[in-house]
This record gives sequence, structure tokens and C-alpha cells, in this order.
Amino acid sequence: MRVLVEADGGSRGNPGPAGYGSVVLDTDGQVLLERQGSLGVTTNNVAEYTGLIEGLKAALELGATEVNVRMDSKLVVEQMSGRWQIKNAGLRPLAAEAAQLVARIGKVTFEWIPRERNKAADALANRAMDEAAGKPVADRVVPEVITLAAPKSWAPPSLHDATRLILVRHGESTLTSQGRYSGRGDVPLSEQGEAQAMAAGGRVAGLARDVTAIVSSPLSRCVRTAELISAEVGGVPVTVVDDLIEVDFGVWEGLTFAEAQEQWPREMEAWLGSTSVAPPGGESFQAVSKRVRGAMATVLQTYAGGVVVVVSHVSPIKLILRDALAASDAFLHRLYLDTAGVSTMDAWPDGNIAVRSVNETAHLR
Repeated sequence: MRVLVEADGGSRGNPGPAGYGSVVLDTDGQVLLERQGSLGVTTNNVAEYTGLIEGLKAALELGATEVNVRMDSKLVVEQMSGRWQIKNAGLRPLAAEAAQLVARIGKVTFEWIPRERNKAADALANRAMDEAAGKPVADRVVPEVITLAAPKSWAPPSLHDATRLILVRHGESTLTSQGRYSGRGDVPLSEQGEAQAMAAGGRVAGLARDVTAIVSSPLSRCVRTAELISAEVGGVPVTVVDDLIEVDFGVWEGLTFAEAQEQWPREMEAWLGSTSVAPPGGESFQAVSKRVRGAMATVLQTYAGGVVVVVSHVSPIKLILRDALAASDAFLHRLYLDTAGVSTMDAWPDGNIAVRSVNETAHLR
């Protein structure tokens, strides 16, 4: 089933009283569902992302398998299309939630349209803001109104319908033990790395009685780590997910940081300053983030409610944790992940995330 989603959001003050509106139409332009809601005090961008999320949810309710999203927010359209970096840490959880919905639908395209062509969604957003402010509005039938009012609490979240993700960095290789960039080169585990992987398997077994799945980067240092973990948790099969592969360091592969900085000082400075910059001949963190988000959305959909061990590399795991913690890009250069270190997080269908631990290493001592 193919539908159109027109979505919008606004804030009177930016930040200020905010609301969103979403309209789902069939291919003939007939309205199937509408959504609107007030959001309290927040920004235009948060309201726009919320409009997108609620529109995608409505499309899913109708059983849509193909969606064309139309919005007058250039920022949301470009970011969801993967062409613009999401610099605002507060928007990353919203973008991640939208990406999960996109993965559940199957095929979603994003199209920017002028504001005058997005009048229906804009009117719903303004109606929501007017109603929240107690202003009279023109009579109009709205099939359903959703107001986001999720309570905040310090109470531990219920694990009902949560998916537990156990993130494991691969064990030591000869390059990692020397502090050298180890990206796409297929370097095997060292003897120490094999021992570390077995120890990580013991830690995983202690964290979860029943592991649903083990997914791994295609590189041998990860696949072998995953196999050794599998042996500790009852022989759960290992599934290779290509998009969990490490960043491509290009010409820096095999070099230390000092060696790369000495030979490419300007390129190194630019790379450290922006996730959109790639090493010479390599891949940017922005590109890695896009593929890893897609991979994780698929994992969460495929193994919803289960326990999934994700065996990958420094960069993908850092990016997953950055998004989960709504951190800035500076997080990528401040977090250290040991070989065979274990991090744990829970994810819920509504997009909520709870990070339980980061870089556990007690099992390696």
C-alpha cells in the first residue's frame, strides 16, 4: 500500500509553545488520517521531527509499505535523506526513532515542498498550538488527536517489550595492540585477542540467560570474536551484517595517529573537526553513521523484544552510543573503547533508550 505523508511542526518563539500536524493521504489525494498535538515548550526542529514521526506511525497503522514524505522543512528532509549531518544532539534520538519507523515500513522517500503546498499539516500544527493556548479555532473534524505528554520519571523503566543490545568490540589484533589504524584491513585476532573474546563471551553469558541473536561485522576479527561468544551462550548462530564494518581509514590504514598526523596534518585537523570529513581515500563518520543506523533499525525490527549481541568495531559502537546518549560529535573523540569491552543498552518500540553500561572490562582482568 502506497501513501503520502505531509508533516509539519512549529514553535511560537523557537523555543516556545509548539505543536505538530501530520496528514496521511492516498495516491489520489484523499485524506486517510490526520494527527495533531501540542508539545509544550520546544523548538521548531523538534516539532517538525515530531510531525514526521507521528505521520510515519499513522502510515504504519494503515499498513503502508511505501511512503512518500513531503515536508517544507529542508533540515528534516536533508537529514533523513542522509545528505546533511545531524549536528544538534537533541535531534538525534528523534531522527533515530524516525529511522526505525522507516525501516519498519520498507520504502520511504523524502521530498521538500514549499510551505504553501504543506497547508494542511501546517494548519493542524497551528490548531494544536491554538488549542493548547485556549484560543478558539474554526470547527473542523479531526479523526484523532494525539497529544504528547509522556511523563518523565527517575523510576527504573520496565523491561517489558524492550530489546536488549549487548555491544562488544572485537578482541585484540596485531594492529590494535600497536595503536595503529585498523579499518577495512582484515586483520585476525591475536592470541591475546582470542582470550579476550572468550572472556567477553563469559560476560555476555552473565548478562543474559537467553541470547536471541548474535550479529557481527564481516571482518574476521569480529566474526571470530562472535564465534567465541557464541560458544559461551549455547551456540547461537552468528549472522554477518555488512554495514557493521569499521570505518575505511583510507591511506591511514596501518599507521599510528602520530604517523598520519605528520604526513597529513591539514587533513587530520579537518577530520578531527568534522564528522563529514573523510581521511584521504577513506570514509567519513557521517557516512558510517548512516549505514550503522540503518543496520541497527533492521536489527531492532528483526529481533524485537529479544537479546542481541552486536560484535563490531570502535567507530560503529561509538556512533551507536553517541546516538543513544544524545551526545555531541565530541563524544566520538572522548570515549575510549577497549578491545573486547562490553556496553549494554535497552531499546523500546516507542524509541526510548536506556544505556546500562559503557565499556565494561572487568572480565578482562
